Amino acid sequence: MMIVAKNISKSFGALQALKGVSFSINNGEVFGLLGPNGAGKSTTINILNSLLKADGGEMYIDGRDASKEQHACKMLLGVVPQEIALYEELSAYENLMFWGSLYDIPKKKLKAEADKTLELVGLFERRYDAVKNYSGGMKRRINIASALLHRPKVLLMDEPTVGVDPQSRNRIFEVIERLNSEGMTIVYTTHYMEEAERLCDRIGIIDEGAIAAQGTLKELREISQVRDVLVLELGNLKEMDLDALKSVMQVEEVDTPANKVKIACQNVGQEIIPIVKKVQDMGGNIQGIDTIKANLETVFLKLTGKQLRD
Repeated sequence: MMIVAKNISKSFGALQALKGVSFSINNGEVFGLLGPNGAGKSTTINILNSLLKADGGEMYIDGRDASKEQHACKMLLGVVPQEIALYEELSAYENLMFWGSLYDIPKKKLKAEADKTLELVGLFERRYDAVKNYSGGMKRRINIASALLHRPKVLLMDEPTVGVDPQSRNRIFEVIERLNSEGMTIVYTTHYMEEAERLCDRIGIIDEGAIAAQGTLKELREISQVRDVLVLELGNLKEMDLDALKSVMQVEEVDTPANKVKIACQNVGQEIIPIVKKVQDMGGNIQGIDTIKANLETVFLKLTGKQLRD
């Protein structure tokens, strides 16, 4: 395991920010921490990178005890904070040379790494422009570049796409996928479902300072027992024998005013044809068909009882 967290707790006065958080992250995977604002994502990241000291629990990074070997652990990590950490008056290149110097990288090697990371984030041609003239998305990309200069084993990214334009968002995704394909372990916090679904091999759902569940999307679906849903609009719903219908399939909801019946499926793509045939054989007059795939949003709602942005 690259990272192991055991029963991490943290309080700020009367506020208990983390309540015995435990998770493990495999070498070379993208692990997502998914949860609403205030769930404990940033607190977890800041304990990982030693900015905060946990009140209790244990944290190991690449086999090292993070509380006892702080410097060694920090050298393994690249940190992309939620807030932009750049000098506005300096150019992108000057920013990278400054941040890289904090890792005692020889100047010749640092220059080569700065050039390489600027190419990676798509800003090599703008490297001599002052950061104050960059868009928010461009600043985010330089923020990421500054975390990569010492070639860390683990990249911690705390909501790196907040407030960025679509072009920069896509470039950030491409950078993450490229780094991960080269073997880098990435810890990614977000409250955007679509980001977690696209980028993460495994996901920890965190809410109110506790991990509700963790695993692959398939595993989370199994844990939460959410199902795909097939929605059929029936012109003669009021005349249908609903008890007979419920005896042969899992009817989740009957919306009589809308003439719709919702049927749970393990895999709606595979089950839609036989279900439609059964309903027709029972006299159903199907006037419309819709499908709802179980995704992270439905998993989160089932596990926490709330919408992600509540």
